[in-house]
Amino acid sequence: MTDALTLDAIPHRPPFLFVDEIVELSQDRIVTTKRTDGSEEFYQGHYPGKPIMPGVLICEACFQAGALLIASRIGSIAASEGVPVVTRISDVRFKRIVKPGDTLCVEASLDEEIDNAYYLTARATVDGKLAARVSFACMQTSDEGPTS
Repeated sequence: MTDALTLDAIPHRPPFLFVDEIVELSQDRIVTTKRTDGSEEFYQGHYPGKPIMPGVLICEACFQAGALLIASRIGSIAASEGVPVVTRISDVRFKRIVKPGDTLCVEASLDEEIDNAYYLTARATVDGKLAARVSFACMQTSDEGPTS
């Protein structure tokens, strides 16, 4: 079950919501979980017979956790003008496969904030073992997209 706080804070909705619960939240760190049961559509085609969660969706779970952390700092993103967008992804490392039935735990930390740009690092784990790590930047932007 998705936290009401999650739905109030970011614009993502099922089937593209990859946060079920906020486990811990502080000024510069958030821990979230996403439970998978195998019924998710992405498992049906990635890979039939040996389903695994696509790495890009593991990263998306990290990005959504980061958006929730930012929302907790600035107020609800959904209620404000603009949307959160990822502007940079770096140093992505995949270490473990995420399978149906796994619970993905994401810990995202704010490394730096400059104006409306946020630089974060996230770790996604399953049963305490690292599945992926990613550094990324995001910003809240208008519907026109990020400015250069």
